[in-house]
Amino acid sequence: MAEAPILRREWHWQFDLPPEKIWPVLADTARFNEAANAPTYQLEEIAQPDGTVLRKGAARVAGMAMAWEEKPYEWVLNKSFRQVREFSQGPFKRFGPILRIEPEGSGSKVTYAFEAQPATLLGRLTGDSLMRKAGAIIERLAKEAVGFLKGQSDEMFDFAAPTPPQGARERVDAAVATLEQGPYAHGLARRLGNLVLNGLEMDVGRLRPIALARRWNVPVRHAIELCLAAVRAGLLGMRWDLLCTSCRGAKLSVGTLDQLPTGAHCASCNIDYERNFARNVELVFFPNAAIRPINAGGYCLSGPMTTPHVLAQQILKPGETRLLDMALPSGPYRVRALTGVEALDFEHDGGAFPDVVATSDGFALQPGTASGSVNFINRRDKETVLLLESRAWVAEALTAHQATMLQAFRDLFAQATLRPGDEAGVDRVTLMFSDLKGSTELYERRGDAAAYNLVRGHFAYLGSIVRDHNGAVVKTIGDAVMAAFGDPADAVRAAIDIQRRIGEFNAQHRAEGGAAEAIVVKLGIHRGACIVVNLNERLDYFGSTVNLAARLQGQSQGADLVLSTDIAEDPQVAQLLNELPQREESAVLRGFAREIPFRRVMLESAV
Repeated sequence: MAEAPILRREWHWQFDLPPEKIWPVLADTARFNEAANAPTYQLEEIAQPDGTVLRKGAARVAGMAMAWEEKPYEWVLNKSFRQVREFSQGPFKRFGPILRIEPEGSGSKVTYAFEAQPATLLGRLTGDSLMRKAGAIIERLAKEAVGFLKGQSDEMFDFAAPTPPQGARERVDAAVATLEQGPYAHGLARRLGNLVLNGLEMDVGRLRPIALARRWNVPVRHAIELCLAAVRAGLLGMRWDLLCTSCRGAKLSVGTLDQLPTGAHCASCNIDYERNFARNVELVFFPNAAIRPINAGGYCLSGPMTTPHVLAQQILKPGETRLLDMALPSGPYRVRALTGVEALDFEHDGGAFPDVVATSDGFALQPGTASGSVNFINRRDKETVLLLESRAWVAEALTAHQATMLQAFRDLFAQATLRPGDEAGVDRVTLMFSDLKGSTELYERRGDAAAYNLVRGHFAYLGSIVRDHNGAVVKTIGDAVMAAFGDPADAVRAAIDIQRRIGEFNAQHRAEGGAAEAIVVKLGIHRGACIVVNLNERLDYFGSTVNLAARLQGQSQGADLVLSTDIAEDPQVAQLLNELPQREESAVLRGFAREIPFRRVMLESAV
């Protein structure tokens, strides 16, 4: 019997937004599928002898059992995507969507299509009808998504939320009330409760607080603190995902840091990869199962927005050349295959983009010939899925390094530690050390009890300023404070605030019946690589970066700020210091063989 012909249904829409604006929502196939009430599914990923991976899926659709091989999506950023599933069970032999976006004036012309090849009589009889119904749903959702982009609605889709378990709404109300009584709700508790109950599973099943902050247009720290506190309140749970360094998907998840292995295997990419706290260990959140159970599997496991750092993904036959219409700016890029460890990192300096060549030995670049295009060339003797990607890391990932540097995390989850003896490296952390000038004399003059109360009060005062600038107090050592920051500019802002506002603390202390004398704070800041370890049931930092930051604080004379050269020359820090009196100095510091240069910044402090 001859094969059934391929059926095709096509739709055309015009939107008054440019392609780069509508691509992120129209290419978000997982959210479209969930909003269309498609079933979730899982993939069995089977490594092949040639290093590729066979992906097999199965699901029940409209009561019919279906099984298929999931072919990789092909896409070009802001331009197009297409995908084909090849079925071994069900009414179709092949089925897949096609999207194409073209600029039209200041807006876009969108073409959406389904292609299907029936495998059974049922497929022949119902294929066209099923595509028409599915297309009508996609059209409605596309218009809703673009309306959301234009600010016409608060949510991307008019989505019917699932019926919550019995008692879920009451649990949400109780959790919201608890959150609102604490310092971390920031007026967002009810909004989070509504999202957990009514939001798309794609938005709450793997809740990323940085993405949430951008969506709600609120400070990132507020969204993170809200989610952390919501775990303690029983609204959310949290887990640590170990992201693949290639596809950046979460291939291993654990509930606590002490369960986190030093590496994992990604079945999708067929590679092993290692743990890096500052790069690929991400803290994510999910609803308490008693409030909102999350389905297993996903709604689309291989669409363009599952790997948004991939700018183009194409399946090339042996010897095939394919010219892609895409203009790319100068910057860092990587070319790789969908599976395997081989990759080529390079910098594009502008002009014609280099031709990307897959060879039997790996990848190579050739001079490009056409501006505004990218040429993929497969010189291998096998089919290759070729990817061009941005090397920028996941912008919306709350890494373990970032999370553990927040005061709220350390306040709420002091027990979240590594295994005894385990350690993790972080590429770059900014550390601030403080101490009190003349603290020994202070204890002699005031007596131990009075001096201790004053020192303890100053700890709370400094800790509040550190938290306001996105840092965390790691520990106190005698009269000194050690604090950590992700951004050196945040650390310097905090230090400037401490020196300029310490007069407020002294005035408040005198008003409360304290002695007339004032405390004077010494501060030093440095950044660099550190080792994170579990010490005394808390996360702590060790290494030469810590030692130098402490020694720089020792050079402070009080009412000033001592910065390492690396900190002072950071562009954002340089702007902060631009109007402040400062001078270059150097000294031989204990534990360091050579003379260390540093920058002293003079700050007025009303003590």
